[in-house]
Formats: sequence, structure tokens, C-alpha cells
Amino acid sequence: MLLDFAASDDLAGFRLQRLEIYNWGTFHNRVWTMNLDGENGLLTGDIGSGKSTIVDAVTTLLVPPQRIAYNKAAGADSRERSLRSYVLGYYKTERSESGQASKPVALRDHNCYSVILAVFTNSGYGQVLTLAQVFWHKDLQGQPARFYLTASQPMSIKEDFADFGQDISKLRKRLRATPKVDIYDSFPPYAGMFRRRFGIDNDQALDLFHQTVSMKSVGNLTTFVRTHMLEASDTQPRIKALLGHFDDLSQAHAAVIKAKRQIDLLTPLTGDCRKHRKLSDRTEHWRSCRDALQFYFATQKVELLQRRLEKLAGEKTRLSQKIDRHNDKRQNQAAQRDELKANIAENGGDRIARIKIDIQNLSQSKAKRQAHADRYQHLARRAEVPERIAAGTFLDNLAAIDSLKNELDQRQADLQNSHTEKSVQMEGLKVQHQNLRQEIESLQKRRSNIDSRQIKIRAKLCAAAGVSEDSLPFAGELIKANEEDAAWEGAAERLLRNFGLSLLVPDKLYSQVAIWVDETQLRGRLEELEKPPAWQF
Repeated sequence: MLLDFAASDDLAGFRLQRLEIYNWGTFHNRVWTMNLDGENGLLTGDIGSGKSTIVDAVTTLLVPPQRIAYNKAAGADSRERSLRSYVLGYYKTERSESGQASKPVALRDHNCYSVILAVFTNSGYGQVLTLAQVFWHKDLQGQPARFYLTASQPMSIKEDFADFGQDISKLRKRLRATPKVDIYDSFPPYAGMFRRRFGIDNDQALDLFHQTVSMKSVGNLTTFVRTHMLEASDTQPRIKALLGHFDDLSQAHAAVIKAKRQIDLLTPLTGDCRKHRKLSDRTEHWRSCRDALQFYFATQKVELLQRRLEKLAGEKTRLSQKIDRHNDKRQNQAAQRDELKANIAENGGDRIARIKIDIQNLSQSKAKRQAHADRYQHLARRAEVPERIAAGTFLDNLAAIDSLKNELDQRQADLQNSHTEKSVQMEGLKVQHQNLRQEIESLQKRRSNIDSRQIKIRAKLCAAAGVSEDSLPFAGELIKANEEDAAWEGAAERLLRNFGLSLLVPDKLYSQVAIWVDETQLRGRLEELEKPPAWQF
């Protein structure tokens, strides 16, 4: 629509459009939907029909997990139901085989998952916000795991949260790739997002919602208002000061007690000092005796070390004689070794050494040539040419490889030219996409379909004239089709496009606008119409 005027304010703000639950409590094995269309709803039914279960689903979407008391709307104990009981679908209890204890019976096992989804709409601004939470079991004994989702578009469980198998990570990956969808692993960022969209500035609003949505009675209205609707006073500084004063008094009392105890303990100090002096003199006597022992044992140690030195000197003499005998034997064996080398050289031994060197060099040359031959055959197989190693075959392969190289070079050049052309086209499309995106964003912020270029020209004109943009409207901003003729609105816009882009100028501003238009290079077309004084805007 060119102009957006809501017919009524009865549905102003974000209101619950649709609630969907899957595998939540006793709502089992299919998607259960409640369409409110932004209106008020009334839940009625027998005891145990699921009224509190639906209320707890809405509470789970909006209230932090640590503050939720399930089934409070039915006046039940806080431990009667939990998130685990809702996800597994407990519906009754039965006694064990021994008959001593009872255990709950579940509709689902740990391989199932649960989804709560709510779609909120703001009809006055055409805004949509979808909130969802997905639950599954990681630990057989613990509470279910979950992730949170917000989307700026309508979603449904059947279309967006199904057909992904048993792996929750596949569902997360698919949802993360969906446009306008955000995934969260914890409640605070998720709550921050929907509170920002809903315009909820205070955490106390959600606490009040949790209290009132499941409230059966109010005992004391004053206490309820003070607890849930008023800001709590900051008593921490006063408590801290009181504790500090008490701590000072406690320390003073402890100091007095300590001083009295010190006096009682120091009274018999004189007798203890005399006893200490006698013990100190006796200790000093024994300490001097102990120090004299060091010189005695040092004398004994000198005698023992002299005997040890005499024994080591004899051992040194024996080892020196043994070393001399081994040196003589080594010299004799060295002479025998030289004599044997001379005999080997006289009988052709040097030729054997040269042959060994030639064998080693030829082996290295053979290894290199074999490596070249293997690489040649490998490359021949890749190039699909004969692998036989022969002079004629090698020359034929060279010619074939040259021809193949020319073909590949030509193909590479063609591909490079194609890549260049595609890159140029891509840059042009990017520029066109950027222009279209900017135009769409500009249209989304306005109530009319007038292009942004005309809007900018009018903005410059109003800034120069010092008037608001409402004083110089376009004709198209003041035209709106009747509701019964809405089907012809597109045709009327195309037919009256030139007239819709006409700028309506009051008589008192016409001369000022005309002077500005004459003196300014607009780089666009601007048509002016004088607005008669009799018109009412």
C-alpha cells in the first residue's frame, strides 16, 4: 500500500497469532495447533485435559528456565512436573514389581524430540516474530538439552522442524542456513532478542507475566504489588555498613580479651626465665663438647687417607707397566699390518680397490637412469602415449606431447577469456543488485512506492527551504485506493505514475522552490504543481 493506516488499534503491538506444540506432555506424536489470530483466548476443559500444559508451553518460551514452576496454574506442587516429564510425556504412575515404589509411565522414549513454537504478529506495522525451542535427550538421567530460535518470518513445526532424521545437528545446520533465522544455545541472548523486538525494557515484566499467567489467588495485594511490580530498594550498602560496625566491635572485644590473657600469661615469666638460663648454660656446655669431636675425627680421617694414597700409588705403578706392554704389542702389530699391505699391492691389490670404486659409481649411475625411466613411464601413462623406451617411440611421444601441449594452452586461454567475461558480468550484476537492494530498503522505510531519487531531491529542497517534508508532499503520497477497489491499485499506480511523482507546492513556498530548482543541478526530473489554498491536508 502507498499509505499504511491501520483500521483499528484493538490489536496494536505484538500479539500471539499461532501456538504449535509437538511431543509436549500428553500432546503426542503430531503437531497440535492453537490459532488465536491476535485475539484473546479462553482455555476450558476437564481436569487433566491439558490446559496447564499449554500454559506451561507459553511460559517456557518467555520465562528463564531457572524461574519456571510448572503446573502452577493448576495449583500443584512445584515438584509434580518438570521439563523432563513434559518432554518424555509422563501421563500416569504405576507400582514396580516389588510393589514398594511407584514410577512414572512415559508416552515417548529418549530417541524422540519436542518442539514449542509461537508466532507473534504486529498488525499495525506488518511485523512477524517466531519464537521456538527444541528439546532432545543427551543424558538418559538428566534434564533434556535444548536450543533456542528466533525468526523474523512465520514458521511452522511441520515445514521447518521435521524430516531431518535422528541427528539434531542436521536440524540446527538447516535452520542456521535459513534466512532471517537466529539460533542460540542459552536463554540470555535469546531473551535479549525477543525483549528488544517486543519493547520489554525490564526483567520484572517477565517475572510479573510468570506470576499472573499461572495465578489462582492473591493473598495480600499490597505484598504482591511490592514484590512483583515495584523496584527493590538497595539495602546492600546499609547491611554492609552494619556488618562492618559489628566487625569493629568484635575486634575491639577480642583485643581486650587478648590483653587480659597476656597479663595472666606473663605473670609467671620470672621463674621461667631463671629456668631458661640454667638450660641455656647446660646446652652451651654440650655444644662445645660436640664441636671438639670434629678435630678428633679429622685426625682419624688423615691417617686413613694416607693409607689409601699408598695403596693407589702401588696400583698406579702396576697399571703403567701394563700400558707399556700393550704399546709394544701395538707397534709390532702395526709393522705386520704395513708388511701385509705391501704384499697385497705387489700382487694386484690396488686393481681390486679401483674395481670396487667403479662398481659403486656405476651402481649410482644405474639408479639415476632407472629413476628417470620410471618417471618417463609414469608420465607416458598419464599422457596416454606408448610407454616403451626406444628411440623412435621417444621421438613420436615428443611430437605427440607438443601437440597436446598446444591444445591445452589454447584451452587454458579460452577458459581464461571466459572467466574474464564472467567476472565482468558478475561485477555488473553486483552493482545492479546493490542498487536494487538500496531501493528496496528505502521503500521498506517509507509508506509510498516513490523511488529514493525523488525522495532525496525533495529532502534537499526542504532542507534548503527550511520546511518539513510534509509541507511538500508528492501527489502519490496522498492517493489511496478504496478497500473494495484494492485489486485495481497496481494498475492505477502505473497509469498515474507521472502525476504521482508531481510535487505539490503551496503558494507561499512556490517562488522559493522555483528559485532553488533553477539554481540547483537536480540530476533528475522534478515536476511541480501549485497546491490551491482550498485543498485540505
